Order: sequence, then structure tokens, then C-alpha cells
Amino acid sequence: MTTAGTPTTSGHGPLAGVRVVELAGIGPGPFAAMLLADLGADVVRVDRPGGPGLGIDPAYDVTNRNKRSVVVDLKAPDGPARVLDLAARADILIEGYRPGVAERLGVGPEDCHARNPRLVYGRMTGWGQDGPLADRAGHDVAYIALTGTLGMIGRPDEPPAVPANLLGDYAGGSLYLVVGVLAALHHARATGTGQVVDAAIVDGTAHLSAMIHGMLAAGGWQDRRGANLLDGGCPYYGTYETADGGHMAVGALETQFYEEFLHLLGLDELVPARKDWTRWGELRERVAARFKSRTRDEWTALFEGSDACVAPVLSLGEAPHHPHLAARGTFTDHGGITQPAPAPRFSATPTTVRTGPALPGADTGTVAHDWGIPDLVNDDLVTEGD
Repeated sequence: MTTAGTPTTSGHGPLAGVRVVELAGIGPGPFAAMLLADLGADVVRVDRPGGPGLGIDPAYDVTNRNKRSVVVDLKAPDGPARVLDLAARADILIEGYRPGVAERLGVGPEDCHARNPRLVYGRMTGWGQDGPLADRAGHDVAYIALTGTLGMIGRPDEPPAVPANLLGDYAGGSLYLVVGVLAALHHARATGTGQVVDAAIVDGTAHLSAMIHGMLAAGGWQDRRGANLLDGGCPYYGTYETADGGHMAVGALETQFYEEFLHLLGLDELVPARKDWTRWGELRERVAARFKSRTRDEWTALFEGSDACVAPVLSLGEAPHHPHLAARGTFTDHGGITQPAPAPRFSATPTTVRTGPALPGADTGTVAHDWGIPDLVNDDLVTEGD
């Protein structure tokens, strides 16, 4: 729904001209909206007075980059009307409330579609809009626990390893919400009819394990940790400690890569152990001992330029300085904050970090003007920047 006042400057990405309303929350909803903003959409985040209950200093919250912010009190008498005015002019709306909350606030799908039948209404939750747990509180670790994916991660003799909130919130949640709303937007533009997208972290995370379920059914995967090709059970697919306490990651799955890996380690005599599970213990011990004989940087230099599929395990602070990532511009600096650059990349409609994190309410005046909603400006809620 590109209209006068919607930013469409070239170079802002393939979604330039698409308008998105994000009802402020934490975790996967803001990240999904950031991805849409990175792709060029005009994302207006509707912040609540006082900010979210959990979060960092807004000036450092890069999940709010490339967005604009207005402050609306949805519990005020005129609050819902302000959001509905935005929804009437938007292509997509994203919310992450528990089921029924948006309806009680007066900004649910029925209210929004009454104003804009073409609207794509994206709902981001952990448990989904229905089911026995739909009304329960939860966080990433609980969602991925029930899907079987958390139980796959970690050493067999230790509790499952928590993969930050990358697997549930962002992979199983945010990315599936973005795929869903963009698919629904395509449908809306073809038919003139919007719809509701129910993106549940449990659904998305379970979907991510599709290949593993196929392997399990075929007998090629054991339903326990540390016993399989891709879960650390295989001695030539995992991590090893180095002499200085660093780590190297090994992914030498194919025969030619495995043979080159062992050759560079000086362990050619162990080539036959690749398919002999009875020798995997011996292979792991010999490889581990060899890695412990040199530092991470020394091993990095040794494997440089090879096809052994070995890489150093870098920290968050080290990663932006790796020569490959630096050459590609995988990370960028904006406003003094080092952060991942927008991804993926487009040949005709490149993306960029256009603005830093949107501060709550800082853009109320400009959004009111650009979206043609003069009543959006409320002197009691507009911040000093307006």
C-alpha cells in the first residue's frame, strides 16, 4: 500500500513502500519487524508508555534499527483508535500478545480488517493461538524443549545445552513469521484479501527438524544426544579444545575432506576409522590430543586455504574482524554499535542500516505527517524529539 509520504528511496531494499505496524513487545516480534525494516519496509513501532517490561537501553537495541517509533497508550480511551488508524494505512501488522489480548484491547484482527480488509495480521506467540498451552506464559527454552529440538543439543552425559534464544525465538519464531506475512502479502495483493498469520515458535522449531525426523524414520538417526552424525557424536563433526583454551570446529563429513583433515593433523593412519563406529572413540581421543598440542591461532594457520572444513570458534567480539567476514561486510558499524549487516543481499535493491534504534515516540510527528494521521500526535505522549 504505497501512498504519498511513504519512503521509497532506492537502495532501501526490495520492500520499499511496504508499510508495517509493529505493536511493541520483546524477542521474536521485534526481530521479525527489524528484518522487514532491513529489507526496506516502513516499519512503525507502536511503543507503550514506560517501555517494555524487559529490554536493554533503547539506544542500543539494534532490533529497532531502520524503524520509526510512536507511543500509544492502548489502555487510554483513544488508544485503540490511533492503532486502527495506522492499521487502515498499513500492509502488515505484527503483534506478540497472548491469545485474546489484542481483541480485548480493541486492535484484534476483526477490528483491523473492518478498517482494512487487505491487511496481513501477523501473530507471534510461543504456543500458538490455540491448544492446551495457548494461554500459558513461556520463553524460548520451554518452547524448544517440547518440540524435541532442545533434547538433541549437548553432550550425552550432561543436561541439554541451551542455544541462547536463537533456535526458538529467532529461527523458529521470527523467521517463520516473516515468511508467513510476506506470503500472505503476496496473496493479499493478488486477491485483495488479507488474512491472519499464526506463527508459533513450537510450530516453526518443530518444522526446522524436518530432515532429522526423516532420518529418524529411516533408521539413520538415534533419538538421543551425542550419538549421531550432526549432533557431536561423530568425531569428525564437532569441536575440540586447543592448547590455549580456544576451540576449533570440525565439519569434515565427506571422504575427501575427512582425508585432508587427518592428513593435516598427521593422522593418516586413522583414515579407515571414518565408517567404523567401533573406532570412533579412538579417533576422537587421537584428534583431541592433537588439537591440544597447539594454540587455536596455530591450527587456524595450518588449516588456512585447505578443504578440511575446519574453522576457529570465534567470540562475538572477534567475529567482525575475521578476514572473510570483514571482506564481505557481514558486520557493520552504525552509530558506534558493531552489529550484523542486513541479510540476505540483493543485486537490484540493496539493503543497508539506514537509521539506528528507534527511540520510543521519537518519530510520532513524522509518522503522523507521512501516514496522514494528524490525530496520532498526542502532546502528552510525544517525546522531546518531535
